Amino acid sequence: MTTETGTNKPFSHLKIGVIGGGMAGSTIALRLAEQGFSVNLFEEGPSLVNGPPICHLHAGGNLYRDISDEQCLQLLTQSVDTLRVYKHSANIRPTVIAVPKQDPGHPDLLLPRLTLLEQHYKALVQIDAANAVLGEPDDYFRLYYREDLERLAQREMPDRATAPDDWMVPVAKHLDLDNFKFPIVLVQEYGVSVFRLAATVTLGLDALPSSQVRTHTKVTHIEQDSQTHKWQITYRSLGEDSSVYNSHKEEVDYLINACGYRTGTLDDMAHYKRKRLVEFKAAYVTRWEDSKAEWPEIIFHGQRGTPLGMAQLTPYPDGYFQLHGMTEDITLFKDGLVSSTEHSAQPVLNPLYKNMLRNGWQPSDIEQRTHRAIAHIAKHLPAYKTASVGGPPLFGAQQIPGDDPSLRAADVSFDGYRYARTEIVKASSALTAAEIIIKKLVEDGLITAEQSGLTLPLEARFTVTQQLSAATITKKAEVLASARQFPVALALPVG
Repeated sequence: MTTETGTNKPFSHLKIGVIGGGMAGSTIALRLAEQGFSVNLFEEGPSLVNGPPICHLHAGGNLYRDISDEQCLQLLTQSVDTLRVYKHSANIRPTVIAVPKQDPGHPDLLLPRLTLLEQHYKALVQIDAANAVLGEPDDYFRLYYREDLERLAQREMPDRATAPDDWMVPVAKHLDLDNFKFPIVLVQEYGVSVFRLAATVTLGLDALPSSQVRTHTKVTHIEQDSQTHKWQITYRSLGEDSSVYNSHKEEVDYLINACGYRTGTLDDMAHYKRKRLVEFKAAYVTRWEDSKAEWPEIIFHGQRGTPLGMAQLTPYPDGYFQLHGMTEDITLFKDGLVSSTEHSAQPVLNPLYKNMLRNGWQPSDIEQRTHRAIAHIAKHLPAYKTASVGGPPLFGAQQIPGDDPSLRAADVSFDGYRYARTEIVKASSALTAAEIIIKKLVEDGLITAEQSGLTLPLEARFTVTQQLSAATITKKAEVLASARQFPVALALPVG
């Protein structure tokens, strides 16, 4: 095998450093540790997977009309893999897509893509029956015309939604059908719990002796030896009294930059140029006590950035709902999208948003933006005007490689020697990033194909993690939700 330094034997004990414990960094660390490699994971925050709001699996990218079919197919494949590995993180309920009359789009324009996605899902299931994680392939999507919804509106609200029509009953009863174009679409895009994802990777890494997770740890410098190509990581971590940061150094054979929206800071330290965008976004936690049904997620299409931007209603147990509104008054923020420069790979956010990321939100801002989100949903679902603030916002900044703000399917890139950077936009891309890095380690001669686990079934690459029970994961997720001051209901399974 050849490497950048010539012909070498693969490492028998490869030591890998992963900087950043978000969805990408945690998943990659988990994959490597499951394979027996020595992994050091550095995370500045108190826990793992605590970044931008994650609530939707994007099993086909149906939220986004402006992305390519290729990206949608990629997101569907990645979502299937994610559900196979993180099987207890799914919130199993469908997504409804409704196009308001004032929107310039039409539901008929969605049908070719939905048909393409259904065919792709069928093909995945034919290749491997274990891929049937989104229900029956023939039920990937269903169309509802006005007469269908008028009929369903006459039904009593079901105690439990067990069939597509059951999920549509509350939709039919609450929407003013005069305000929408038809058909309205029900698609098997499931939800995903950020808290159960965080619980899974935390418990999995805790159970793997080859992993070392350092939270409350800030990396201050990285430097590569020009001869050995090893990386020296300088970091500060909280001491036992949790008040004083102590400085340490760690040497690794391979470095993975998984710093999320701060990926450019490490690129700058390593003297690698990279073009990227960073966008500050938020979603809002609300409680609708008048809700008396099991709801699907509902996407009301709209033009991004306008007052009539897309609205998204995501259900959780006990009457809690997470809201997105693609306007600058709600989910998007004025000057919240920034770009890297010729001088730095790290885009610079407005100091106001940097302060919010560091110190949280002011109560007045939480109230104001959450009520704007409620009003935005109530434009389409009038009864929702009685909802109230249910908790603090889920917020963060996400990176987007390149200069296309509509990009959604991205994974990982490489630079120099033994340096990888994750650039996922959606959580479901994390597994793809992990597999690409594993393949790169084989290509570079750092590990053998036998050591990679690439020929194993997907679940067999995560044998320890697969043994975690739903109850254990949910219990840990509840602890994480409480520690982050969110309602425990957001950690509980749906469906």
